[in-house]
Amino acid sequence: MKTDKTDKQMLVRGIKTLVFALMTLFMGPIFLHIAFSNKEKPLYIPILIVGCLISAMAVFLIFRGIKTIMDSMFKKR
Repeated sequence: MKTDKTDKQMLVRGIKTLVFALMTLFMGPIFLHIAFSNKEKPLYIPILIVGCLISAMAVFLIFRGIKTIMDSMFKKR
């Protein structure tokens, strides 16, 4: 008899990662919009860099969250 059950703690950790990714999915484009609408300001480059980093972090967190959720369901123990 198989007892393959979902690891609840790992599942919750993956969902928390995806919630944080959702927040960064909104923050990244907001920073990029602020940077591109103020090209003549002195903070153009730093805000642009922050927006790009937050957007890249969002993509990374999405993949990591989905992988954590998949591992919680299908990983062999």
